[in-house]
Amino acid sequence: MADRKSSSGVGSRLTVKRKERGAENEAKKEEKPPKEGEKPPKEGEKPPKEGEKPEVNGKKEPVENGEAVAGAENGEKPEPMELPPFEIITGDRIDPFFYKFQFKNVEYSSGRNKTFLCYLVDQGTDGLLRGYIEDEHTGAHAEEAFFQQVLPTYDPACKYTITWYMSSSPCVACAGKLAEILKARKSVRLAIFSARLFEWEEPAVQTGLRALAAAGCKLRMMKPLDFTYTWDTFVENDEQPLALWEDCQENYEYYQDKLADILQ
Repeated sequence: MADRKSSSGVGSRLTVKRKERGAENEAKKEEKPPKEGEKPPKEGEKPPKEGEKPEVNGKKEPVENGEAVAGAENGEKPEPMELPPFEIITGDRIDPFFYKFQFKNVEYSSGRNKTFLCYLVDQGTDGLLRGYIEDEHTGAHAEEAFFQQVLPTYDPACKYTITWYMSSSPCVACAGKLAEILKARKSVRLAIFSARLFEWEEPAVQTGLRALAAAGCKLRMMKPLDFTYTWDTFVENDEQPLALWEDCQENYEYYQDKLADILQ
């Protein structure tokens, strides 16, 4: 997305106004009356910050919930904060803003730390399974989650034709796991169409993609037509057509050439 441009005069006036508002807000913070049961600070003494106890005999009391303070007197390192449990997100339709950002086939994918996987599954009966999976790259990835949540069981007598449209190609670990699954499940046919290549310059990633292709997986980059198809099929688009970005075709050709070099 292009940065917005503004004249220097307007920018400086806005900066001044922001500074003035900032100074006013700071002044308001300092003018807050003390809480009930709390003594006001003495002249020349700074009021305690929010969440911090006032000084007692010239020493600051430790904050009750502060991890950095706990055990500090004994020279212990603070305990690391526990992250919330990881959760894979599944659904029927993707938010259009997320799709346009995550699936854009730019060369440098800064900020795109998720994988979106749109899937179609044909088992020969009961129509197609359709949906998407989203991960955060902090736990089980979308590729592995697909076989855990969408297709957890396998019937050797049934033929599975699976098509994935992914925001980026599989990482090393996922490529290895997918290759093992395809070798073990002979009646599964998997095709992966990716918007971008994930860390394609890394030798280990290239080896993983070649192993995945050798296991029978079809690998190809998403063409402009694929972006239009996934927009119509997997996105909450309110029946609005997708406006492809200017370099979509050029970026597809760039990535497709890289993939062809890797798989040759």
